[in-house]
Amino acid sequence: MIQADLNVILPEIVLALYAMAALLIAVYAGKDRFTGPLIWLTAGLMAVLAAWIGINGEGTRAAFGGMFHDDGFSRFAKVTILMSGAAVLVMGQDFMAKRDMMRFEYPLLLVLSVIGMMVMVSAGDLMALYMGLELQSLSLYVVAAMRRDSARSTEAGLKYFVLGALSSGLLLYGASLTYGFAGTTLFSGIIDAAGEGQAPLGLLFGLVFVMAGLAFKVSAVPFHMWTPDVYEGAPTPVTAFFATAPKVAAMALLARVLHDAFGGVSTDWGQVLAVLSLLSMFLGGVAAIGQTNIKRLMAYSSIAHMGYALMGLAAGTVLGVQAMLVYMAIYVTMNVGTFAFILSMERDGQPVTDISALNQYAKAEPGRALAMLVLLFSLAGVPPLVGFFGKFYVLRAAYDAGLVWLAVAGVVASVIGAFYYLRIVYYMYFGEEGEALDRSRASVAGVLLMASAAIMVVGVVNLFGIETAAQAAAAALVN
Repeated sequence: MIQADLNVILPEIVLALYAMAALLIAVYAGKDRFTGPLIWLTAGLMAVLAAWIGINGEGTRAAFGGMFHDDGFSRFAKVTILMSGAAVLVMGQDFMAKRDMMRFEYPLLLVLSVIGMMVMVSAGDLMALYMGLELQSLSLYVVAAMRRDSARSTEAGLKYFVLGALSSGLLLYGASLTYGFAGTTLFSGIIDAAGEGQAPLGLLFGLVFVMAGLAFKVSAVPFHMWTPDVYEGAPTPVTAFFATAPKVAAMALLARVLHDAFGGVSTDWGQVLAVLSLLSMFLGGVAAIGQTNIKRLMAYSSIAHMGYALMGLAAGTVLGVQAMLVYMAIYVTMNVGTFAFILSMERDGQPVTDISALNQYAKAEPGRALAMLVLLFSLAGVPPLVGFFGKFYVLRAAYDAGLVWLAVAGVVASVIGAFYYLRIVYYMYFGEEGEALDRSRASVAGVLLMASAAIMVVGVVNLFGIETAAQAAAAALVN
């Protein structure tokens, strides 16, 4: 029995043993000397595990009495998390090396964070959920403040820690209420206690607090206040990580809790998600218009994009979950490319984040400017780029579920959002002459920028099969 359980969590065990072994070796072998190879080794292991999970995974298995689930839904989320984590690791190493931040703890903290995310998306119990969430969060609190000589980075870490502790408190309070009224922490027991259509009032209160705690992790309004400051203050590679893997993990966890534990009262939580979606789309879009710092702009952009993903979840259907998964996979790809571009923004070797620094950028770097243009158009949802299909899926899911008003609001918010993306394009191609940025050298970040832009164009053919995989994953979750 134990061996069967361990087989189910084998990818997590492999990553955990690797992290502990690498930590011991790095400490005793000269600390930061091996950080460069360690980053490549860590990214390679993540990519191999992603391929392993994607190729070998089939069916649905449970471990530890239902506390941990390995199904199509969790595997889809894990592959996305691992691939985005690997991409962020390799593209940020030049940035970290230039600024004397190549500490061996950096890749290992990201590995521990990824393990927490993998536990989160497979959780079948409130305790497993919290263990995964805290392992992810504690690692991210540290990497947010990695630049110890920067007051802004320290402030970012502190804000994230304090507000993260608040969200954990809300989540635990909701979990305690849920346990009190359901008599169990297993999702399978909670869904029986919740019943169909009419859950006890105390259980609904627990649901609301759990949703509030998880909404913080996806930066949904009104739990978004940490996002702009943390995105701006954290080192850019860390910001890129914040914008990708943790968002997928939190969104997948939210979907699992709602469908596995409260699937019978979808009309109740659907209304809450619809409001969160509406607020996130509009506040994110409107607030981004006034931003001049590109990292803060991407923070508000992520808030708006989480609003679109929540629209899919609000539908409460298989199509809604499928749309959310497709949207998150596309969103992660776009963000990896966009942050790869931001990492290359330097003047005299120092990072630059003001968007006005991109004036006439297309004259000096036409290839990179074109790639960024494609990514920005895709983020805005301009057809026929892949980003358009992501938005189309969530809008269709909302419409089919009877949330016509939310779908219409999504279209309006998308038009608002197009403004701040197009403003960056305007600076790159039509801005006033100014002090130019440094010429970019060939790097991994440059390769990922071009690859992401190419995917946005070529992916319109069949979305690289993501649509079919997401459909199978959604069917595994929504019974």
